[in-house]
This record gives sequence, structure tokens and C-alpha cells, in this order.
Amino acid sequence: MVKEANGKPAVDKNGLTEQEFLAAYRQKDYPKPALTADICVFQLKGKQVGAESIPPTDAVCSQNMRLLLIQRGNHPFLGSWALPGGFVNPRETADQAAVRELAEETGVEGLKLERVGLYSDPDRDPRGWTVSEAFVAVDDEGRILHAGDDAAKAAWFAVEERERLQDCIELHLRSERDASVEAQMRFKRLATPITGEPHAELLSSENLAFDHAQIIADAYLKIAEVINR
Repeated sequence: MVKEANGKPAVDKNGLTEQEFLAAYRQKDYPKPALTADICVFQLKGKQVGAESIPPTDAVCSQNMRLLLIQRGNHPFLGSWALPGGFVNPRETADQAAVRELAEETGVEGLKLERVGLYSDPDRDPRGWTVSEAFVAVDDEGRILHAGDDAAKAAWFAVEERERLQDCIELHLRSERDASVEAQMRFKRLATPITGEPHAELLSSENLAFDHAQIIADAYLKIAEVINR
């Protein structure tokens, strides 16, 4: 509790101490979004990303890259492919939720996660106001997948960069289990105004749930930045 120079508790413009303010505070008067964590797990065949830098390449080699997706077992987007993830539980951080959800939905554990960004479009989830903290990870071992929890299936998708005109990129995802299962997105590569970090302006997407195409595009650029460094 903050105190004045005379040792008495500080009061606000309404004459309330912090203890009195908190006692009268009603959370329901201030609507809050639900918080989720979504995880992009890439596998780069024959490469490692981390403290030991990998040799630079002209582009992210699409034939050597895979992305982990799950098929949703519940509404909304029942049967659609999406990133593994889910709601953050009470008394849990987004980082902890990401680790837990990844293990529950795919069986993948032991990966180092890094933040991609916060996704807060009010219309991103048809269930209501939901904000997502997105993470990216690289699996150097090609872990065996075990779908569980809300995921009906978990599968690796080959990632192919089919078109790059100036700063516009087209990514094509194809299931390695069933070549007829595909998704794609087109986006423009931009940079943040202060640090110059790459991020994507999504132009179009097909066959992915929620705003996960946007998250995948941002994470892809983040990984590409490391590889081409």
C-alpha cells in the first residue's frame, strides 16, 4: 500500500485508500476478453535454429520445412485445420498454457517457445471477444505426434513458398498424410516502424481456422529472418 510522507495511506480523488478502492472494485463492470495461446511449430529438416547459427540460404527452403497443425474436434471450425492451442487457465501464464496445450493436443513436449505477437481483432473468434498470445518453436527432432484433448488429428504439413513477387509471398501447406488436404495464404512482408521486425499483411487465406493464417505468416517471417541472417 502506498503511503504519504506522514505515514498515512495515500487516498485518491474520492478520498479512498487503496484497500478501500479494491474492496469496492467490481471486475464485472469492466468487460475483459478471454485469453488463448496458439503455437506455430516448424520443423526444418537437417537444420537447427538456436544459438548455433545455420548456414544462410537464399530463402526458406520449402521442401525442407514442415508445420504442425491439428484438426479441430469441436465447434467452431469443426473439422478445420488450425494451430495447436487453447484457453489460458486461471492462475496460469500464456507461456505455461502454450506448453500445456501443445502437449495435450499433439503430444509434443520439451520445445523452446518464443513469442510471435498478440492478436486482438475483436472478430477473430466467433465465440466472443478473445485475444491470443502466439508463439513459435522449432522441432529439430521430428517428434512423434499424438492427437488429444480438443484435437481430432495432429499432422505435419509440408510448407512450400510458391510465389515471391517483390514483397508478396504465397505459402502452400500440404498434409504429409493426405496430399488432398491443403491450405494456403498470400501476404505482404512489412517491417515494424521502430525496430524493423518483419511482419505480414495478410492478403488472402484458405482452409485455416480463426486468424491462424495471419499467425503462421508472421511466424514464417520470423523463422526466415533467422535462417537468412
